[in-house]
Amino acid sequence: MTEPTRWFSAVSRRRIVFLAVMAAAIVGGEKLVPHLRAADPVDWYQWRGPEGNGISREKNLPVSWSPKGENVLWVNEDYGTRCTPITLNGRLYFVARYKPETTEEGERLVCADMETGEKIWEYSRNIFLTDAPAERVGWSSPVADPETGNIYWLGLGCEFACVDGETGEVKWSVPLSEEYGMLSTYGGRTNFPIVFEDLVIVSGVSTQWGENAVPAHRFIAFDKRTGAPVWLTSTTPKPKDTTYSTPFLTNFNGQMAIVVGAGDGKIHAMQPRTGKPIWSYEASLRGIFTSPVVVDNIVYGGFHEQSAADTRIRGGIFAFDGRTEGEIKEEDLLWKIDAEEIGGGQPVVVDGRLYVVDLYGKFLVVDTATGKILHSQKIGRRPGSVLYGDGKIYLTESTGMYWVFEPTEEGVKEVERVRLNREEILASHIISRGKIYITTTTKMICIGKADTIPEADPLPPGPTTYEPPVENDTTIARIQVAPVEAMLWPGQSTPYQVRAYNKLGQFLKVVDDPQFSVEGGGAVDSSGTYTAPEGDEHRAVYITAKVGDITSTARARVIPDLPWSFDFEDKQVPVTWIGAAYRHQPKEVDGENVLVKISTIPLGTRSQSWMGWTTFHDYTIEADFYSTANPDHGGRADMGLINQRYTLDLMGKDQLQIRSWTPRLELRFAKTIPFKWEANTWYRMKFQSELKDGKAWLRGKVWKRGEEEPADWQIEAADAKPNVQGSPGMFGNSTDADFYIDNVKVYRNK
Repeated sequence: MTEPTRWFSAVSRRRIVFLAVMAAAIVGGEKLVPHLRAADPVDWYQWRGPEGNGISREKNLPVSWSPKGENVLWVNEDYGTRCTPITLNGRLYFVARYKPETTEEGERLVCADMETGEKIWEYSRNIFLTDAPAERVGWSSPVADPETGNIYWLGLGCEFACVDGETGEVKWSVPLSEEYGMLSTYGGRTNFPIVFEDLVIVSGVSTQWGENAVPAHRFIAFDKRTGAPVWLTSTTPKPKDTTYSTPFLTNFNGQMAIVVGAGDGKIHAMQPRTGKPIWSYEASLRGIFTSPVVVDNIVYGGFHEQSAADTRIRGGIFAFDGRTEGEIKEEDLLWKIDAEEIGGGQPVVVDGRLYVVDLYGKFLVVDTATGKILHSQKIGRRPGSVLYGDGKIYLTESTGMYWVFEPTEEGVKEVERVRLNREEILASHIISRGKIYITTTTKMICIGKADTIPEADPLPPGPTTYEPPVENDTTIARIQVAPVEAMLWPGQSTPYQVRAYNKLGQFLKVVDDPQFSVEGGGAVDSSGTYTAPEGDEHRAVYITAKVGDITSTARARVIPDLPWSFDFEDKQVPVTWIGAAYRHQPKEVDGENVLVKISTIPLGTRSQSWMGWTTFHDYTIEADFYSTANPDHGGRADMGLINQRYTLDLMGKDQLQIRSWTPRLELRFAKTIPFKWEANTWYRMKFQSELKDGKAWLRGKVWKRGEEEPADWQIEAADAKPNVQGSPGMFGNSTDADFYIDNVKVYRNK
């Protein structure tokens, strides 16, 4: 089948085929390990520095400075953000609001010269279909890849992009909400990516399709060059929180691992090359916000919600040996300090001491061997992560305080304190090339001495240093068929690759002759190329590779060209819809088979779902909707359609609204009109998008089903900063009442 061109933007090859970068790295059955540029100790290329632990190896750092100018090299008032900046090769990268408080507001990735603060380039994009407010832009820091120079960025609306660090050119981008059902809630919490070898790993709570339709905190590894999804791992279903814990890369007994807190309240370890779970420890009943640290195989972490061991206690700090497998129990802990609420800031572990600040600004120094608190001091409200460099501890606090402490035998002593009046600090500060960068919500400050020549001790050996030679174990323990997820046209062909790993998760080879089987249609040929079945059916396909007794399964959605029509007569939620199956159920109403969006799912009464290709534009979607009335107060549901990353919402408060970014209705883009409607009555909704004259024109109408369609559009709006593509979908809020959906159609504009 030929790809449509008129009605779709250029479809990224990542979405159609598994790009050949992985295959091109195979010569004679052996993977060519990419040359990994050694991290420079003066580059702070990820949120917590080159080692991921908040430690800088730099020397001769400035101790004293003043907002009036002492040891201040530059201040830029265009760089205010909550994002912790990163650095690579003399450049500074961070995420911030784009044109705040205007109709063009969005988010931007900025590249600046570290020495002068002058902007080199910026890349901006719209924020869409999220409840997160503008103040949460930049929650997740970008990460740089020292090998390629690329920058990876997960935005507020869950769009994940790979950007050329030199030019700002977008190399690939994945809308994680539309393709993986990743949630972007009012909290705005987005997780920090991590780069490992040829992968970039990112995570978030998602409601996808098939067996992944139930919400869970999921980790997805993409090929860092192509954006092809390589592995996907789910944690415990139905978490109560989205989180922002960052994976910590380490090694346990020769086995590489990422250790991370998740939305299910557990600390997990998994193999970074395969996603295979190693162990987990249930610390809390709610999500873990604090990133763990591992030193000499001991895992240190904290949490601030209810303890899983004793629900009467909130918070705790703990330590346990990571050289294990399976479930870690309370009795396995080396020590635990109850009722210390550690809510986001990562600790630092240096010379047998753990330094951490709790949720309310209490600075603690803990003996790592015994768990004994050596020092406790109130320093402010909601400080950021602890930083260590040049023999000192550096702290910032949200109301604008900055401290420098020096470790002592008893704990610490204060050596410097600076107040930034009327400033809010939500980002962590960083050390890079002899300078300290402090970011407030209104500016960025570069602290240092003029003409400083950076000096640093070398970085300690990385965790891969402690892997045994792969020749020690060449027995295949796990295989991986990739891409693990795909979206294909009917008749589309794409190659699959099967990689083999030993029990430590070390790569062995690409399997030349795996046995393939397919469930759902289509076939895999002798070269490993899968060809999807022809036809207009929306299909879920499972492609299983087998080597001996070991199997691995990849999934694909085969989605045809428009038009689409869904009447639910098969009494099923369409399996290929993203984010729909868990929150919707088939139901018979007055002899009709429909979908019901139920009001009894905790944390899921307000939701969105998507139907397929994210590159659609200039199309129309319509469907029938029916809201019940709340028996207690008569309230009705909000319900509607998604088109090109805009929502048409029939609201229970007798309004009809077109919007894109929910918290920015008053500025960014929205139109609302009064619209009287009744409960327990079927209505037909119709929503059209059109790109014309540089704008997105959105048009909607609603009428009682069975009556004549209105000749004119009832609500129309033009977005001058348009979303130029997006998947068709459904929106609904059943907090007040259940609602039903039937007779969904999507087609090109006529």
